[in-house]
Amino acid sequence: MSEQLKFIVEQLNKEPFKKNFNLITFDSLEPMQLLQILNDVMAEIDPKQAMDIREEMPEQTIKRMCGLLGMLKYKPPGNLSDVSSFRQGLVAGSKPVVHPILHWLLQRVPELKKRAYLARFLVKLEVPAEFLQDDVINDTFHQYEELVEGFKTYHKECEQLRTSGFSTAEIRRDISAMEEEKDQLIKRVERLKKRVESVSNHQRMLEQARQLRVEKEREESLGHQKQEQKNQLFQAEQRLQRSQQQLKDLRQAATDANPETLMKRLEEEIKINSYMVSEKLPKELEGMRRTVQYLQKIASEPAMGQADLQELEDKIKEVDSQINQLIEKRMMRNDPMDDKLTLYRQQASIIIRRKESKAEELQEAREELAAAERELRQRNIRAQASDGEVVVRGDELKRLVVKLRGKGTVYKKKRQEISELKAEYGVLQRTEEILRQRHETIQQKLQIMEAEKGISGYSDTQEELERVSAIKSELDEKKGRTLDDMSEMVKKLNSMIAKKKSALAPIIKELRSLRQQCQELNHEYEEKKAQYESCTAGLESNRSKLEQEVKALREETAQEENRYHYINSMSEIIEMQIERAAEEMKAYVSSDPQERKKAIREVYMKNISEQELLGKKLREKQKMVRESHGANMEQMKMWRDLEQLMECKRQCFIRAQSQASIGQVIQEGGEDRLVL
Repeated sequence: MSEQLKFIVEQLNKEPFKKNFNLITFDSLEPMQLLQILNDVMAEIDPKQAMDIREEMPEQTIKRMCGLLGMLKYKPPGNLSDVSSFRQGLVAGSKPVVHPILHWLLQRVPELKKRAYLARFLVKLEVPAEFLQDDVINDTFHQYEELVEGFKTYHKECEQLRTSGFSTAEIRRDISAMEEEKDQLIKRVERLKKRVESVSNHQRMLEQARQLRVEKEREESLGHQKQEQKNQLFQAEQRLQRSQQQLKDLRQAATDANPETLMKRLEEEIKINSYMVSEKLPKELEGMRRTVQYLQKIASEPAMGQADLQELEDKIKEVDSQINQLIEKRMMRNDPMDDKLTLYRQQASIIIRRKESKAEELQEAREELAAAERELRQRNIRAQASDGEVVVRGDELKRLVVKLRGKGTVYKKKRQEISELKAEYGVLQRTEEILRQRHETIQQKLQIMEAEKGISGYSDTQEELERVSAIKSELDEKKGRTLDDMSEMVKKLNSMIAKKKSALAPIIKELRSLRQQCQELNHEYEEKKAQYESCTAGLESNRSKLEQEVKALREETAQEENRYHYINSMSEIIEMQIERAAEEMKAYVSSDPQERKKAIREVYMKNISEQELLGKKLREKQKMVRESHGANMEQMKMWRDLEQLMECKRQCFIRAQSQASIGQVIQEGGEDRLVL
């Protein structure tokens, strides 16, 4: 419990609350003050809760707080699981109820802020089913649900944009790796230069290799140009074939415009559409459904809090560290200096990245060109609809031409860069292959020579020794620099410590006297505090007694007021009844017949006589109905029998007609046979 109070006090003393509490002052707060602090913390989470609880009814305050806690999914401790006891404790400002709430809220303020913000838009309104039968309310509710779903998608996109981005740690690792590779390449180039210098006529051989590479690059570029021209020719032929086919179709449609051809064309279109509907579109729809199911599965998972995210980040960091360790071990086993293809792999990866980026830029340029063409077609359609012909104004045409020229130049530049990159990639591949073959031949010759001389493995041992010596020299340099830095750091620290000691000596002397004064003041403070607590305890007991007396007197006053108002209302009712009885008596004993008719007794007697006459008439009518009931039933039965008899006659007549027609047909058939 003390840890809980310490945490609450520390959080309340920080931004944005700045309450300046200690454990004693916070523990001695009144229930109303404690509820106000709880309301301030809730207002920090949800700004709509910001208000002074003294200006609000207690029932409304508790209802508002319980609603927010329910929305934030707060669960009371095990001993306060009963809702009624929890509400009573919250109304009374009980510390066992309020302190756990404050501790829970202050632990997760950012997470609860986000939840309160989302609840404003995602908590759906409960509309009764009978209200939804109204069309206007139903349409409005559907629009409300669509807006909620739209908010969900926009919020997810916003969170993805916030969390996405490049990692600075990855970029730094890439830069460091590239710098290491650069150093390795420089060393390798120096070693190769040393080896080549020992060969006779190496300058002339290098010049011839350079010329050969230039010619191969030229040959590669000419091959690309030839391939591009072939592609252009093929595309032109395809456009020509499509145009010829369209012209042929139009001519056939003009010459053979009859119903049969139209039906055939419609049947072909129906076949195409049925293929689209039955085969292609269902496959795409199935793929989209799988995607939606996957997304729904992700959305149905419980929301992750800050602790879960932190745990996942820790796991990711741990896995990254393990991966880095494995990479380091692999690099230690296989030194990159011994890998003859590292340079070319790096260059190839750089070229591939550049190629991908240029391809993306090219795709964007094509999309922009397609958008410009669509806009041009739409404007032409609008112009045709308005004036009947395509109209493009001079300024607009100039701007369009300039824009298209700019896009064309950019497209040509990007295409040229892509072709150059392809050519460079091909040259590098060929160079890599030549160097690999040359290296293999040299290694074979060297091994043969070493075997002849009886010193097999000498070159490998020498390279290994050179590598080890280079690494040792680098480590020695680093150690020397580290020792120098450490010695300088120790000297600086010693001098700084001496300066600080000399500067702190007079302050320490003053501090000793101040500590003694502090002890005396603390002793005096404890005495005053004990006196204050005893005085406050006595005043508190007197105040509680007075509050109880005032509460009892207020309840008694309220009861007496209720009794007073009840007696007054009853006396008024009795006076009104006495007045009505006097008026009725006056009208009843009056000699004027008009006044007697106004009396309530006369009115009721008149109504009674009318109802008696009406009952007499109804009884006579009932008697007549009972007397004629038997005759009427017999007559109704006779009519039903008559109806059945007529129906039977009708059926017999129809049957006789059908038999007569069949006999006539049979007789006609027999006569025909006799004639034959």
